[in-house]
Amino acid sequence: MRIAHLSVRNFRSYAAAEVDLGPGLTVVSGRNGAGKTNLLDALYFGCTGRSSRTTNERELVRFGEQVVRVAITAEDRDGRHELSVGFEPGQPKRMTADGVRVERMADVVERPLASVFLPDRLELVKGTPSLRRAHVDQVVAGLWPARIATRRAYAQALGQRNALLARVRAGAASVASLPAWDAELARHGIGLMADRAAAIELVAPVFAERAADLGLDGDPAVAYRPRSHAADAAELAAELAERHERDLERGFTDHGPHRDDLVFRREDRELRAYGSQGQQRLALLALLLAEREAIAATRDAIPVMLLDDVMSELDDDRRARLVELLRGAGQSVITTTDLEHVPGANDVDVTRLSVAADPAGLAPRASLVVVDVAA
Repeated sequence: MRIAHLSVRNFRSYAAAEVDLGPGLTVVSGRNGAGKTNLLDALYFGCTGRSSRTTNERELVRFGEQVVRVAITAEDRDGRHELSVGFEPGQPKRMTADGVRVERMADVVERPLASVFLPDRLELVKGTPSLRRAHVDQVVAGLWPARIATRRAYAQALGQRNALLARVRAGAASVASLPAWDAELARHGIGLMADRAAAIELVAPVFAERAADLGLDGDPAVAYRPRSHAADAAELAAELAERHERDLERGFTDHGPHRDDLVFRREDRELRAYGSQGQQRLALLALLLAEREAIAATRDAIPVMLLDDVMSELDDDRRARLVELLRGAGQSVITTTDLEHVPGANDVDVTRLSVAADPAGLAPRASLVVVDVAA
């Protein structure tokens, strides 16, 4: 499935924009501050119902306006599908798929999957484990949408067990109630661990190949690091029971899949601590490319790659390698301040889109135009 058309109203710097995307590579060019990153965020927002850049969705509404709307027309072998997300601060988001109201875009089967690279996403490699756990769970959802329920069930059970710990500490409940929630948390936790392990098992060998393709030497690898090594729910429940006293002292559950991590290595050393920013950038790109291939092989659906300012810190050779990988299959959108930074940007099968704060300054050779971009 690919994105054929994007329509935005009052999204960040855009008052209005109508954009047609090509089936393969689309290159978005423009000076800094013209709205390139906002365009990618609008694409991601329309596909997922979430921003790729902020959790404060008030920031998505254009200054002086009250309501933002993003609509996407997607195409697959079965025809066209219409997705829309509307948001007004203080109100629930209104999301529809083919005219039907939905609670979560993640539950919509007929939608484009999207994978995004932003410079800030290097935190996925060098930041906190919580970011990597959340990312692995998104990969699981991309591979096997029905397994989203396991993560939700675990989160609910974890919340209930933590609430019980608080009541026991306050003298409002008995510690004898904990084993029941140990069992419930372990039941969902062992399933969540299995899902994460299976996802990374699919991604890891492709990651090593793509990292090598991009010139990351030193036997790069990615691995799932679970907090527990329990083989079944009974063993995980036993581990939780051993930690009752500690959990009661702290007031929360300190053991389980909510403490898992994803580890990037090069030369048997963690990239988080010992990798340069350039190496971390290549590892992140390799991860996203590997996930795209794993999802394509599992679901016959290739995620749309959204890459912001990805070329600025790559040398010419790595730029060429990346573009070759992107053009191999699927749809990709790359932003750049200079078309010359994207090898093959002027080829006939590449869609070029120029954005500018002033419509009068649009590049004359652009094949598509974004209009009404605020300064």
